[in-house]
Amino acid sequence: MSEWLWMPASDWALYGCGLFFLTGLLTGVWKYWQVSQSEKARAHYYVDVAHRASLMYAFACLVLERFAQLSVWSDLTNTLAVLASMLFFALAVGSYILHGMLRDTRNQLQRPHQFGKGTLAPVMMTTFMVALIVAEVGGFLVLFTGVLMR
Repeated sequence: MSEWLWMPASDWALYGCGLFFLTGLLTGVWKYWQVSQSEKARAHYYVDVAHRASLMYAFACLVLERFAQLSVWSDLTNTLAVLASMLFFALAVGSYILHGMLRDTRNQLQRPHQFGKGTLAPVMMTTFMVALIVAEVGGFLVLFTGVLMR
């Protein structure tokens, strides 16, 4: 177990790539099923977004994997950078999947922020989006500067 927790940053990114790609494939099946059941041949907006985002994040993980391999920073620093980005990739896809399952909105950023039959306080959405930006952009900037320092 402890070996799994301490694997290199590039391995985390590669496994993340596989999980996001699999999620993209499975949400593609879900999307097709909804399209086949719809009079307008359309899936729910967030089912489509989850499908596309999962596939894009899979390839983003390959970018993270390569930058982590080339970075001069310690593996701990690179791992934290990779995991920060991947955590928010996963949270974003998870929110798309939830909205697709709940069929509650076509725009999760529109106020009031729908979540099922309830709403989220604007400060919650703003806090999440700021954290996402810091983690994803910051995580990549750490890796990118590590490559530039080579």
